[in-house]
Amino acid sequence: MGRDVDERKKRAALRKLRKAAQLAEQGLGPPLSDWERQFLEEVEERIETYGSAFADPLKGDEGEPLSALQQVKLKEIDKKARGKARKGFGQKKGGFKKRPVPRVRQLDEDIELDENTPQAPPSMPRDLPKLVRAADLKPADTEEQPERPATSARPVFRVIDGGKTD
Repeated sequence: MGRDVDERKKRAALRKLRKAAQLAEQGLGPPLSDWERQFLEEVEERIETYGSAFADPLKGDEGEPLSALQQVKLKEIDKKARGKARKGFGQKKGGFKKRPVPRVRQLDEDIELDENTPQAPPSMPRDLPKLVRAADLKPADTEEQPERPATSARPVFRVIDGGKTD
């Protein structure tokens, strides 16, 4: 139950698959992983059996032997087999650009100290606040606060005349 795929496209896809496998065997680049070798073998087998390596029409064009993601992966494997470096984010056109190193000025680098130059005075130690007990305070230091009237624990409710009557 194969799909109708153009024979030329099918042969071209098989040729690319076989070429990538052959280049990987020559060892120009890093060796292919087990997953990549298995990918090449299974995709080649599916194309020979069914005419296409994918069944879902949403994953690629109907007349193509490889899906869009299979084509991308095949290109990556081919580049790896040829020994070409993978492009990262920084190498793409309009991709992430490296930020320049910020220019930081050291404050000490432009100061020249001579023997005649006065040194900065050492910082004076600050007096830290001290805790004082209330019993140690003099009566003049304490302020008299007026006593507040005692409040009840519960609020007092009032009935306002003119409200709704039952």
